[in-house]
Amino acid sequence: MQVADELRETWTPAHGRTTPDMSLCSLLNERMATQGDSVFAERKTADGTFERVTVARFFGDMLGVARGLAALGIAPGDRVGIMGATRYEWSVADFAVLYCGAVSVPIYQTASAEQVRWIVEDSGVRLILAETAAMGELVGRFVGDSALQRVLVIDDGALEELTSAGERVPATDIRARAAQASMDTLATLVYTSGTTGRPKGVELTHGNFVEHIVNGVDDPNLGPVVSGQETRTLLFLPLSHVFGRFINFLCVYSGSVVGYAPDTKTLVADLQAFRPTWLLAVPRVFETFYNRADQLSGTGARHRLFLWAADVAQRYSRSLDARGPSPALRAQHALADRLVYRRIRAIMGGQATYAISGGAPLAVWLGHFFRGLGVTVMEGYGLTELSAPTAVNRPGLIKIGSVGAPYPGTGIRIADDGEILVSGPNVFAGYRNDPEATAAAFADGWFLTGDYGRLDADGYLHITGRKKEIIITAGGKNVQPAALENALRSHPVISEAVVVGDGKPFIGALLALDEEMLPGWLASKDLPPLTIAQAAEHPSVRGELDRAVSAANEAVSHAEAIKKYAVLPRQLTEQDGELSASLKVRRKTVLEHFPDALRSIYG
Repeated sequence: MQVADELRETWTPAHGRTTPDMSLCSLLNERMATQGDSVFAERKTADGTFERVTVARFFGDMLGVARGLAALGIAPGDRVGIMGATRYEWSVADFAVLYCGAVSVPIYQTASAEQVRWIVEDSGVRLILAETAAMGELVGRFVGDSALQRVLVIDDGALEELTSAGERVPATDIRARAAQASMDTLATLVYTSGTTGRPKGVELTHGNFVEHIVNGVDDPNLGPVVSGQETRTLLFLPLSHVFGRFINFLCVYSGSVVGYAPDTKTLVADLQAFRPTWLLAVPRVFETFYNRADQLSGTGARHRLFLWAADVAQRYSRSLDARGPSPALRAQHALADRLVYRRIRAIMGGQATYAISGGAPLAVWLGHFFRGLGVTVMEGYGLTELSAPTAVNRPGLIKIGSVGAPYPGTGIRIADDGEILVSGPNVFAGYRNDPEATAAAFADGWFLTGDYGRLDADGYLHITGRKKEIIITAGGKNVQPAALENALRSHPVISEAVVVGDGKPFIGALLALDEEMLPGWLASKDLPPLTIAQAAEHPSVRGELDRAVSAANEAVSHAEAIKKYAVLPRQLTEQDGELSASLKVRRKTVLEHFPDALRSIYG
C-alpha cells in the first residue's frame, strides 16, 4: 500500500556534459593529452608494496597490447574474453580491447566449466586472455568447439607476446579504430553472475559508462570524493563485476589514483600499504572490519572499552541527523577517538573518510558505527543492466538506512506492486541473443529491476526485497527474506543466512557459521577451539545463535518470524555454486545441496 507522504517517481538532474562522439577511449585520450605525467594507478609488487604507474606508461602498455590484438586478426566488433583477478594487467587488457574496436567479455575467475562454456558459446569470443595456466587450461578446452580460436595466458607472458607481435601494426591504425567508437558503440558484454537460471549477456555501450561517469564526477557532492590525485581507492572487488569496472573507468576521468589488490586474503596489509582515501566494498567487508575490531579488543576491561566506544559512535552519528551532538557526547566521542577509533581507521589504512557500499543492504547500526568513527559509508544500489550505480547516498545528502537518491541523471519510479523501475542513460542496450528477455525487461520505456522498494518523502530509495525471492508459506503469508537474512548475516559468527519456508507451515532459516570469525569469537568467550560441526552443537554457540535469531525476529511480524533454524555443516562457496560471483546466495542451489538441514527443520 502506498503511504501518503511517499513518492512514486523522482529524478536527480544530470551535472555533466557529453557529446555523441565521446567514448571510454576518448576519456583516456583526453587524460593522456592533458595529464600524461599524472599517476593513473599503483600496481602491487612481489614484496607487497605499490609501484606508481603514470598515465603515459599505462597508455603505452595498453597501445602495445592493442596493436598485438590487431596483429592476431582481432577486428572491430569482435569479442575478446578476459579472465583473471583484479590486477593492473586486467585494466591494460580491457582498454586494449576497446582501443582496437573490439568488445570486452569479462569472465569471473571462479567461473565453472559449464559457465565458461555458455559464455564462450553465447558471446562468440574469438580470443581469451586468461590470468593463470589453470584458467587457460579451463577455457582452452573450448577452442575449436565455437568461435574461440586462441587462449593466451597472462602469467606466461601473453601481454609481452602481444606487444611484440604488434610492432608491425602502426599505432595510427589503432588510434583510428579508437576514434571510431562513439556513445552508441558496444563496449562490453557482461554476463550476470545470476542467482537464478542461466546468466544473461548484458550489452553495455560506451555511452552507458561515459554518461554515468561524467554525471557522477561532475556532481558537486560526489565529485570531490572521487576526483584528483590526492584521492585514492583500492580495488579489490572483481573487475569482472560491473561495479568494480565502472570505478576503474571513472578513475580515468576523475584523476583519482586506483590501486589493484588481487587477493582479498591480504586485504588488510594492502589497505595499510596503499592507504586509500575512499573505498568500494560490499556489506560483508564492513561487517568483517567491525567483527575483527571487536575480537582484537580482547576481553575484560578492553572489550568493555570497545563496546562503549561503539555505542558512542552510533549515538554520535544518529545525533548528526537530529540536533547535533551535545557537549557531553562530543567529549565522549573525542575520548573514544583517541582510545579506539584511530586504531580501527589505521586497519583501513588511516586515510579513508568515505566508502561506497553496494551489492546488499548494510545494517543501519553498522552505517552509524562507521560514520561515528570517521568513515562515512555511502550506501548505493545498482545492477549490471544499469551500468552499476542507480541510487547512492552522496556527501551532504546521506540518509543511513536508505540507498540514497537517484544517481545524477537517473530516474526511479515505483510501480503499483512496489517494483523499482529505472530510466536514464545508464540503462543497458539489451540482452545478447535474447530479444524476448530484452522486451520483457521493460515497461513503457522503464527498466524493470525485479527488486521491490519505496521512495520516501525526500526521494530516497529503500530496498524491501526481490520479486523472485518472495516466500509464500502454507498459510498464504508472503514473506520477503531480505530483512531477516541481513540482520543475521551481520552477526560475527554467521557467514550466511538463508530463510526458508516456501509452502511450509512456518518460516525457518539455514545458518552457515563463519570459519574465519569463529575461532576469535570462541576465544573471546573463553571457549576451546571447535570445528564447524562441533560448534554447531555446542550449547554456548547455539545460545548465541538463538539470541541472533530472536534479535532478527524483532524486525518482522510474528507470522514472518523464524520459528526454527538449522546450522549447515560448512560455509557456502562459489566453487559449489551456492554463491554467485558477486557473493549473492543462490537459494535454489542451497536447498538442493542441504536437504538434511531442511528436513531437520520441517521433518
